Amino acid sequence: MLFGLDFPETFKLFFWFKKTPNPYKMSRSPESPNSPKTNPSANLSPNSDHYHENLDLKPPPSLNPKGRPRAPSSPDIWSKEQALKHVICKMQQQFQRPPGNTPSTFPPSEPDLTSFQSLSLDPNSPDHTSLLSDELLLRIFSKLPISQHVSKSLVCKRWLYLSGRLVQSLKVTDWSFIISGRVFNRFPNLTDLDLVRSGIRTPRSSGILMTHKTMTVHVDTDFTPNGFLQETALLPSNSVDQGLKMIAEKYPTLQRLVAIGASEEGLLRIAEECSTLQELELHCCGDMALKGISGIKNLQVVKLIGFIDGFYNSIVSDIGLTLLAQGCRRLVKLELCGCEGSYDGIKAIGQCCQMLEELSLRDHRMDGGWLSGLSFCGNLKTLRLKSCKSIDNSPGADEHLGSCLTLEELHLQRCQIRDKQSFKALCLVCQNVRDIILQNCWGLEDDVFSIASICRRVTLLSLEGCSLLTIQGLESVVLSCKELQRLRVMSCNNIKDTEVTPELATLFSMLKELKWRPDSRSLLSSNLAGTGIGKKGGRFFKRSKD
Repeated sequence: MLFGLDFPETFKLFFWFKKTPNPYKMSRSPESPNSPKTNPSANLSPNSDHYHENLDLKPPPSLNPKGRPRAPSSPDIWSKEQALKHVICKMQQQFQRPPGNTPSTFPPSEPDLTSFQSLSLDPNSPDHTSLLSDELLLRIFSKLPISQHVSKSLVCKRWLYLSGRLVQSLKVTDWSFIISGRVFNRFPNLTDLDLVRSGIRTPRSSGILMTHKTMTVHVDTDFTPNGFLQETALLPSNSVDQGLKMIAEKYPTLQRLVAIGASEEGLLRIAEECSTLQELELHCCGDMALKGISGIKNLQVVKLIGFIDGFYNSIVSDIGLTLLAQGCRRLVKLELCGCEGSYDGIKAIGQCCQMLEELSLRDHRMDGGWLSGLSFCGNLKTLRLKSCKSIDNSPGADEHLGSCLTLEELHLQRCQIRDKQSFKALCLVCQNVRDIILQNCWGLEDDVFSIASICRRVTLLSLEGCSLLTIQGLESVVLSCKELQRLRVMSCNNIKDTEVTPELATLFSMLKELKWRPDSRSLLSSNLAGTGIGKKGGRFFKRSKD
């Protein structure tokens, strides 16, 4: 039974509605009851065997000569709507009629729309997912792609809560989401939390986004002497510490934290409660704030951002670096952005953090002589310098520099390499390096780059965007590296293919990897040779002789 009707009768009723534009106007075949050859009292009910045989449901050939379906007109659409109302009204009457009443054989000319609206076409069915446990639903949700996490969380409150339990990484943009405690109820299992955007109070409606390497914020059109961010733009330290205390209490299994403007009190609470914290990134922090993280024994990755031009200015000096080194002895990776310091700070890090493998300095403001401190990093394998205006202003005498014997990779990206003395000091400290990667470095001329021949154990040399370097400078270094196996030269426009010497060509044939795209313009012209493209009046613009 469906809505009070037998299933066969209901199925035929819908079939009759789908095939016929209007149930009251149907063309009859010659054997229809209106024909003089047929008995008018013949039984043509839907249960009759000849019911479908007496209905001519195909359009006349004259109206559809090519067999293509005719587009429905406005009367057809109107008639179908009326037929749908009639069918639903009949179903409603069958559903609401008491069992003893007999059905009426005369359909109403117009259905009652008030009673039609009271009939639910999609009745509320039971929620079959309520029979599944939370653990089973979580396993199902974990198999779905990340792009569907938001859509499935909008189904119901239970799915919203379960979806939040699967989220482990979150970037908070509103500090009230932390202070109100809503983040803890919505996402109870977070292990990665970023608070930088929420710690900066800027007008979100300004429509101006300012990006500076490590952060992106909304800014006003006003520019103060302190930069785009006014002094009141950052949250006060007591508010940040209050939020960090709540985070430490609710997320004891936190593994990564990114904070801004934190002080010693808030970081001490994080150190006490979050024993599994392994990665910490601090923006706009001072020396004494680093005393608070000395209790985080399992900390392995630290990123300190002290000064960002146009945003904020905080001081991280040798004092802060020494406190960090003495408290976090299991550091494996350290990145210093806009930090001050000198030989003493780097030496303390090398002596205390004996597990340190990677050291990165971005836009550093180190005092002269800091390169000598690298010799105390006994396990350092990777050294990265990014966006540095100078390497070392006063490196000192060569015999006092020492060397980092375990260093394997040296990366210089967007650095000023004009000072021969500082670049020579860097090469002496890193003379055992195996990989040298130079990318978009300014001032790297032939006489400066030739100093890199000190590093004779290089197996990989990668040059990209070094526009002042020529084939002579490249040859002086490459031929001195007897263990060279891989060479990459890209977008160095002063290095020409036609200037390659026979010695270089012989070396190129012995390399395991050669990526040679020095001059993009010459490469393009060689690939287009003979095609007629790139010339005035080429083959596509030749005048016809006719």
